Amino acid sequence: MPTPRSASPLAIWSALGAVYVIWGSTYLAIAIAVQTLPPLFSAGLRFCLAGLVLLGFIAVRRGLRVGREQLIGAAIVGLLLIVGGNGFVVLAERTVPSGLTALIIASVPLWIVIFRRIAGDRIHVSTFIGVAVGFAGVAFLVVPRGSSGEVDGGGLLLLFVATISWALGTFLSPRLRMPRDALLSTGIQQLAGGIVLVASGTAMGELAHLEPATWSTRSLLAMAYLVVFGSLVAFTAYSWLLQHASVSLVSTYAYVNPVVAVFLGALVLAEPITPSIVIGAAIIIAAVAFIVTREGARQRAASATDEPRAAASEAD
Repeated sequence: MPTPRSASPLAIWSALGAVYVIWGSTYLAIAIAVQTLPPLFSAGLRFCLAGLVLLGFIAVRRGLRVGREQLIGAAIVGLLLIVGGNGFVVLAERTVPSGLTALIIASVPLWIVIFRRIAGDRIHVSTFIGVAVGFAGVAFLVVPRGSSGEVDGGGLLLLFVATISWALGTFLSPRLRMPRDALLSTGIQQLAGGIVLVASGTAMGELAHLEPATWSTRSLLAMAYLVVFGSLVAFTAYSWLLQHASVSLVSTYAYVNPVVAVFLGALVLAEPITPSIVIGAAIIIAAVAFIVTREGARQRAASATDEPRAAASEAD
């Protein structure tokens, strides 16, 4: 597994804090934006704007220099995270409450474990138990609501696709050749994903039904928040973290974001917090926390074991 590049603890935790709070609030912002804005086209425009701002900034400051393999790697990750991940979330939030959406997306680290096992990584049995418990929590939240019609089944299916796509993008990011500059990498990812989202929205007829007169001020403000904070600030921090911190540490956002999202959804949109939501959330978050902490401890132990071996090899 690739070794993360060194960075100060302050920088890592500052970036994590931004991802924790801002991404937790983006579920609410997306829910408000899609109330009156075309979902895929507006999401694509959001990422295109953010990507162009980042790439323009880099071009002015130091010029754009990127190899073909790095460009392809960043574009692949961008398509998985932005088109498959964010794009399907945007579509789902037309019918699925923002808090429930965040709880389902919280299962991303569970899928990352599955991808690691497929790739040949050795996974401890306790980690698999944690994965099983986490998926049980997701089922506890989703199955009764989907089968009863309380929540749109199509929206729930979109969220599962989004979860798997986001997990795959996160899993592949440190394994592909990516630009070393986190801002450059983020700009390419956002522009690539944004272009595909705009094209997808256009293909689905969203442009043919554009009615700016129906766009609410709330939706436009939510869109602006998503561009500036969700894309420029938090997404840049996330991409930087994938290059400078372990995936297990980066994945901790998955059990902080849902808490922020559920609280804001209840406060602003009056989304209900029922006992079953609390129980399901507790199961998922506990399982993810268990997996992340156990895997992080094993990585630290492995690193501590490898250091004496490396020192002995150098002495020889």
